[in-house]
Amino acid sequence: MSDTTLDLNPVELATELTIAWLANPNTRTNADDVPAFLNKMYETVSVLVGGNATAAEPEAPAQEYTPAVTARKSLASPDHIISMIDGKPYKTLRRHLTTNGLTPEEYRARYNLKADFPMVAEAYSEARRTMAKSIGLGRKPGQKAGSATGSTPTKAKRGGKAALEAAKEALGTAE
Repeated sequence: MSDTTLDLNPVELATELTIAWLANPNTRTNADDVPAFLNKMYETVSVLVGGNATAAEPEAPAQEYTPAVTARKSLASPDHIISMIDGKPYKTLRRHLTTNGLTPEEYRARYNLKADFPMVAEAYSEARRTMAKSIGLGRKPGQKAGSATGSTPTKAKRGGKAALEAAKEALGTAE
């Protein structure tokens, strides 16, 4: 670092950094956000330079979030989960949470939910599970289709080596 950089005051440094930030083509902002960003940049630069910072103000307490529905009502129906953010029903909350800038862990923490609070409706989860088993997911490589799932698709329907083995079994010429 050169001596000239140390001689700059925090206002100039914050201004230069803000101009560089706005010059970035990937920065999407509106005019209302620029003064807040400039103030935040000034506070940060002041702290780094060691000048008297206005950032010594106490931070605002964490915002209290009131849920739109109770946790019990959220899970009342097996067909959907009601979001505590907006009170609307969803089969799965993951996409809804990401559009609101939350992860499932942050959502659970925000509304004081248990770590095992579901993010997917029970009926939707069961439908996906049944579909996955019907196409053969979850089986070990040598396992027959009927032993892992409730349905028993024939080997001939799957094609390839399985079809060949099924044909040999049907003819009674198993090797």
